[in-house]
Amino acid sequence: MSNSQNKSNNTTALNQPVSKVKFVGGVTVGHLKKLGIETVGDLLVHFPHRYLDLSRMRKIGELKGGESATIIGEVREVKSRRSKRGMSVVNVSIFDGTGYITGTWFNQPFITKRLKEGMQVTFSGKISYKYRQLQIDNPFYDILSENSAEPIHSGRIIPIHPATQNLTTNTLRRIIKNALDEYGEVPEPLPADLRKRNDLLPKSIALKEIHFPTSRGALVKARARFIFEELFLMQLGLAARKKHIKTQTKGIAHRRDGDLIRRFYEALPFELTADQKKVIDEIQTDMEKPIPMNRLLQGEVGSGKTMVALAALLTSVQSGYQAAMMAPTEVLANQHYLKLKDMLANLGVQTALLTGTLSRKERERLIQSVRDGDIDIIIGTHAIIQDAVDFKRLGVAVIDEQHRFGVQQRITLKEKGYFPDILIMSATPIPRTLSLTLYGDLDVSIIKELPGGRKVGEHIKTVLLKDTQRDKAYEKIRSEVGAGRQAYIVCPLIEESDKLEVKAVTEEADRLKNEIFPDLNVGLIHGKLKSAEKEETMRQFNAGELDILISTTVIEVGIDIPNATVMLVEDADRFGLAQLHQLRGRIGRGGHKSYCILFASMTTDEANQRMEAIRTVNDGFLLAEADLKIRGEGQIFGTRQSGLPDLKLAKLTRDIEILSTARKEAFTIVDADPTLATKQNLPLRHEVKAKFGNSLDWLFQA
Repeated sequence: MSNSQNKSNNTTALNQPVSKVKFVGGVTVGHLKKLGIETVGDLLVHFPHRYLDLSRMRKIGELKGGESATIIGEVREVKSRRSKRGMSVVNVSIFDGTGYITGTWFNQPFITKRLKEGMQVTFSGKISYKYRQLQIDNPFYDILSENSAEPIHSGRIIPIHPATQNLTTNTLRRIIKNALDEYGEVPEPLPADLRKRNDLLPKSIALKEIHFPTSRGALVKARARFIFEELFLMQLGLAARKKHIKTQTKGIAHRRDGDLIRRFYEALPFELTADQKKVIDEIQTDMEKPIPMNRLLQGEVGSGKTMVALAALLTSVQSGYQAAMMAPTEVLANQHYLKLKDMLANLGVQTALLTGTLSRKERERLIQSVRDGDIDIIIGTHAIIQDAVDFKRLGVAVIDEQHRFGVQQRITLKEKGYFPDILIMSATPIPRTLSLTLYGDLDVSIIKELPGGRKVGEHIKTVLLKDTQRDKAYEKIRSEVGAGRQAYIVCPLIEESDKLEVKAVTEEADRLKNEIFPDLNVGLIHGKLKSAEKEETMRQFNAGELDILISTTVIEVGIDIPNATVMLVEDADRFGLAQLHQLRGRIGRGGHKSYCILFASMTTDEANQRMEAIRTVNDGFLLAEADLKIRGEGQIFGTRQSGLPDLKLAKLTRDIEILSTARKEAFTIVDADPTLATKQNLPLRHEVKAKFGNSLDWLFQA
């Protein structure tokens, strides 16, 4: 049988149901499904999440109270009783030949069903010496074997796989061993020269070593192989997508120079910053080319991204096309519209606002005008991408606050034209590691410089106050209002219930208006207000008719009130760092000394770290890196939402060097073989298809 037939057979074997593995019956199949394991291939990549190095275990006879340790022994006694207060108490004693130690669990009676006499187990935790014996309260435990007759060899590294209540790590270990014995010779997707350059183990060897390592060195090399493969395949898909757009897709060649752009620059009441000019040049250079632009624009809070986006919109209009700008909320869409409407009217550009709250008649009339080409620039929410909205000639689409939209929404907007240019904007700085993964197929522009020579946060002081210091915060608001300034008070979003959110913020507004600031003009805005009410409230605040605006996070982005100098945030620990940075960015815009006051109940180490970061770091890019380190990439941008495959082993905060190497290798391969069609790259094509699903259909039809 040829090698290619062997590979084909092995690939087919990996796609078989997990029930084909020895000793996996119907009940076990159900337990495995809860772990996301349905095929033999799923089982083989169910990697251990930690390991026990038995050569580094402590002997019970050596232990002292107060230290932390991991020990291994045989269960000798399991006892259960009730305390005087009615709690269940389970005591499990183990023996390792040098002494006994007792693990104690409170209100966990199920432990007696898990741990039985004769089992080999490990206990980990803090050692105490009570009642003349060594103890560990609520130890972390692992069952290594279910019968002491099965020896655990010294020096062996034991894998601990993610398990469930009904499927122990011990059982999983046996099942995976059976799968490796029968199906462990797997196809090798990585080319031999690439493996040699990067000193990577063959996949079949790496699989055996990552599950059942023969040494610590072999384990390190096995993990390095799979971390590289994860990141490499992700970058390969992004590289193929980017190459396809640049070489196989015909776009619109816009005109960058013309009367409209010239008049736009002349009409500006200020000088654009050097960063703004540089980024506009990058965007217009892209738009001139007869291939679709796909560019990500990142910028600090208040860095003037909207003016850059307007230059892109006007470049399209100047070239005889329409333009669209999509924002995630009505408040932000309305702010963009109000900010640009007068300027665009003076330039002779027809603009319209489309949101979900227009009357049926207004909406139908507006949609028809867009279809007829009478509207040059349409600004709106996701209402823009509804089926009924058709453009006559869409030339560019700008998507603001992109992370608030799903991938499908962005694709739908793109499909409103014939390969229009796409500019994605983010006021939430994205760490370099995330931008290389989430947006690895996009070109990136960055604005760091602020207008007027300002520095980020230079006029803003961020303070963290306790609830007992609330009067101090209210005094600061009153003194700022007395000096002719304005203030925001932000209440957290209650995701579980819109009604609860509205009730909570309404009650807080009533309390502040009637009890704390009865002599001041206080307004309220939240997501459930009618569009007209939101617009009127924002108009009043903008005009200085309101002293204080109480709000949920609908004012997070896009609100530009130079006179506002105080931002008070309730329950700040319930917000992400990016959100807090955005909220803080609503003040300090007029050059006046400003104050961001945070109230937080810091009950966890993570909350403490985040609050300290927002208090001491003003630069959004540095703050994003801090957030990534504190919370991890999975909680900041979900890979499922981004359309990227999940990462099992790789950590972007730790593996940036591997990511950079993998990216270079991936782009080099795609440059030489854009559709991965050569014999050497066909295995890669199969893997990329498995990882990216339908999002690269064009690649698999090539």
